[in-house]
Amino acid sequence: MTFKKYYVKYLTLHQNKYNRRLHVIGNVITLMFVFWAIYNQHWFALLLTPFIIYPFAWTGHLFFEKNKPAAWTDPIRAKLSDWLMIWHIITGRFPW
Repeated sequence: MTFKKYYVKYLTLHQNKYNRRLHVIGNVITLMFVFWAIYNQHWFALLLTPFIIYPFAWTGHLFFEKNKPAAWTDPIRAKLSDWLMIWHIITGRFPW
């Protein structure tokens, strides 16, 4: 499956606005954590990065969407799709 087709499928898993908002909030907090860890040279803390975003995203999927997160089957393409979805939200191409 091409990434474009995967992304279209990925978007179907994110129809609920609360789920999308949890993804955005989780990614912002994750970025802040990564910048903090790099700035303070806490390299070991970077290993905790996935544990920051995923509770936000998985909560949205399990409670609002009632579906299985894409990261459970294809974590790399799911993360790339997550960032692309957030970019599309920021640029107004996908609803907030």
